[in-house]
Amino acid sequence: MTPVHFAFSTTFILGLMGLTFHRNHLLSALLCLEGMMLSLYVALSLWTLQLNSISFSPTPMLMLAFSACEASAGLALLVATSRTHGSDRLQALNILQC
Repeated sequence: MTPVHFAFSTTFILGLMGLTFHRNHLLSALLCLEGMMLSLYVALSLWTLQLNSISFSPTPMLMLAFSACEASAGLALLVATSRTHGSDRLQALNILQC
């Protein structure tokens, strides 16, 4: 494994561990998801550059567009839950009350 691949896999794993272990606030979960998507985007971009293939070149931009849509949906949910529940703490959310 090259150092570049190790760095991107470590970045993804750290984002996944942050999402798994630090689930206090919805904003921190969204930031961990964005870190994971950013590491996937950079790794996919480097992969398409290494392949020198034109057919894989729009793939990173498509993933970046999906990541932007995911971020906007997450922020909309954050605003909605903070308005209805008064906090973005994940322990305050109860699925049975919805």
